[in-house]
Amino acid sequence: MKASQLSKLLSYCITAHLPVLITGAPGIGKSDIVAKAALDANADVILSHPAVADPTDAKGLPWVDSNDTSSATFLPFGELARALKATKLTVWFLDDLGQAPPAVQASYMQLLLARRVNGHILPDCVTFVAATNRRTDRAGVSGILEPVKSRFASIVELTADIDEWSAWAFDHAIPAEMIAFLRFRPELLSKFEASADLTNSPMPRTWASAAKLFSLNMPKAIEFAAIAGAVGEGAATEFLAFVRLFKELPSIDGILIDPDAAKIPDQPATLYAVATALSMRANSTNFGRIAKYATRLMNSAKGEFAALILRDSIRRDPAIQQTTDFVKLVSSPLGSLISGGVQ
Repeated sequence: MKASQLSKLLSYCITAHLPVLITGAPGIGKSDIVAKAALDANADVILSHPAVADPTDAKGLPWVDSNDTSSATFLPFGELARALKATKLTVWFLDDLGQAPPAVQASYMQLLLARRVNGHILPDCVTFVAATNRRTDRAGVSGILEPVKSRFASIVELTADIDEWSAWAFDHAIPAEMIAFLRFRPELLSKFEASADLTNSPMPRTWASAAKLFSLNMPKAIEFAAIAGAVGEGAATEFLAFVRLFKELPSIDGILIDPDAAKIPDQPATLYAVATALSMRANSTNFGRIAKYATRLMNSAKGEFAALILRDSIRRDPAIQQTTDFVKLVSSPLGSLISGGVQ
């Protein structure tokens, strides 16, 4: 599933109290999507890390019964105690469940299926969501017990999608250079490669770190080493080479001043860069000129880049849809290119 599909699934399952297990590569955004889904559902979140937990965390500590000192009961504490006291919709998120030892995984079985443990009953408002990396990721995942897996209503795998990541990137101030680069090289958005060396792989999480480093405008002597430390040497080399290309783009101001005469690049890398740069500058005042340039792109058999410009412009500034230029555009051949972004 893509991020948007997973978010939609969680919106149904959280309110229906159906437990879901999410799998996927490290750094792909599993935890962030669960947090956002809980926020959208107006649910509290209880975050557990079974990888560093003890079986007693999910079943309570043995404790002498105050009414009968010859017997003992299990006393809930920590996250279990909080879940038992919940009175509003609550997501109990078991992060990195696959890294937990079998005894800890087994301790959650009663809670996941019967919703009770050692005489304590979970309130109906509590819903389980869990996440794990895959065994092939070499992230310390030895597997998940079969009885634990079968207690989830569904197991789904999250995959990275460049269009959805780009939408997220626009909303989180990711540099235009990086958005354009990953559109040009989408296979580098999530290319996790397990390694015993102390190196990182290009993943959504590490690209977010690289974006912060790039925004610091460090001296070139250390910029490469810093970004390579975030996404690996290969991805850093390609990205910084693309940045040099980005700085040599046709003048974006020139395109905005005279969209009818501005040069249309031939190389895909340059077209991705121009499309992203234009959409970053779009507003309700200059949209008419941007639409003219997009029309020229479409007439030059470069319609996919026209679509990028128009959809991203609307995503960044929804007020564009209220302009006269946009209304005219919808009824033109370009209207079909942006239909997905208008809905």
